[in-house]
Amino acid sequence: MTAIDPTAHLTAEQIEELGRELDAIRDEVLADRGEKDAAYIRKVISAQRKLELVSRGVLLFSIFPPAWLLGTAGLSVAKIMDNMEIGHNILHGQWDWMRDPKIHSTTWEWDHVSPSEQWKHSHNELHHTYTNVIGKDNDLGYGIMRVDEDQKWHPFHLGQPLWNFLNACFFEYGIAAYDLELGKNLHKRRRKNPEFRARAKAVGRKIRKQVLKDYVIHPLLSGPSFLPTLAATFTANLVRNIWTHSVIMCGHFPEGVQVFERHSIKGETRGQWYLRQMMGSANISGSKAMHFMTGNLSHQIEHHLFPDLPSNRYAEVAVKVRALFEKYELEYVTGPLPKQVFSAWHKVFRLSLPNKKPKVKTPDREQELVAA
Repeated sequence: MTAIDPTAHLTAEQIEELGRELDAIRDEVLADRGEKDAAYIRKVISAQRKLELVSRGVLLFSIFPPAWLLGTAGLSVAKIMDNMEIGHNILHGQWDWMRDPKIHSTTWEWDHVSPSEQWKHSHNELHHTYTNVIGKDNDLGYGIMRVDEDQKWHPFHLGQPLWNFLNACFFEYGIAAYDLELGKNLHKRRRKNPEFRARAKAVGRKIRKQVLKDYVIHPLLSGPSFLPTLAATFTANLVRNIWTHSVIMCGHFPEGVQVFERHSIKGETRGQWYLRQMMGSANISGSKAMHFMTGNLSHQIEHHLFPDLPSNRYAEVAVKVRALFEKYELEYVTGPLPKQVFSAWHKVFRLSLPNKKPKVKTPDREQELVAA
C-alpha cells in the first residue's frame, strides 16, 4: 500500500454511511430493471452472432487479401464482444433476473478455453470478494508479478514485463491456468487430487473444443483458403487476448490504485468492503463505443461495487458514484485508454526492479508480505 492511507480521513461512521448510500444506488437500479435492459442484451447477442457468422463466411475467401483483412477484423470484434460485453457479464449473473435459460449464468458457455464454471469460482467468488488483497486475490498480478513495493523482491521479478507480455498474447490460456490454480497444484501429490484432476480434464476438453472449432473445422471449410483462415483465426484470438488483458490491467494496475494486506479485511463491514472496491479499481474514459468494446469494464469501479447490475446501466451509475467520491474526498482514478495502459505498464516495469530505498516494515507486516 501507499505510505499514506488515502481513506484515513474517514471515520467509521462515514464509511458505513457511504455503504448505505451505495446500497441505495444499487437498490434503485435493481428495482428499475425491465424490458429495455432485456432487449439490450438480446440485441447485443444477436449482433455478435451475426457478425461472427458473416466474418467466418468472408474468411472462406481469405486467400484474397481484402477478404482476409475484413474477415479478421470482424472476427476479432465478434470475439471481443463474446468475451467482454456478453460472456463476462452473463456469467456474473447480471441477466439472471430475466429467467431466460438461454441467457443465464448457470447455462452460458463462452468462446474461451476456460470453462465457465471454473472461471465463475476464481473470478466471481474469489477476485470480487478479495479485490486487490495480496495473497487472496490471484487476479492481482496473476501470481507471476510483484504488485506492491512492500513485497519482497526476487531476481525473478526482473522478467515480469516479459511474463506480462506473454500473458497478454495468450491470455485465455493464462486465465485457464489461473482458474486451475496451476502454480500450487503442480506438486506431484496435489496433481493426484481427484478434484484437481477433474477440473484439469474439464479444461482439456474445453481447449480441444476451441482448437477444433477455430483451427481445424473452419480452416478446412475454407478449402484453398485453409492457411489464410488459420492465420486469420489466430490473429483474431491474439487481438481479443491483448485487448482483454489491456482492459483488465487498466482496471486494476494503474498508479493510484491501492492494494491491501490480508489482515486489513478481518472483520470487514459492508461499508469497508465497498471502500476497498473504490480504492482498488480504476476506470477508462472514452466514447460509448469504447465502453461497449470493454464490456463496460471501462466502468471498473462501478463494476466492482455492483458486479451483478446490468452492464448497460454502469454509465448512469458512474455519475452518482463519482459524486460520492467527491463528497467523501476520495480519488476517482480514471483516464483515457493510452494513459491508463502507460500507467499500468510503467508500474509493471517499476516493480520489476528492487526498491531504491527499502521501507522499514514491522515484523508482522514483513511476515505477511513474504507469505503472500
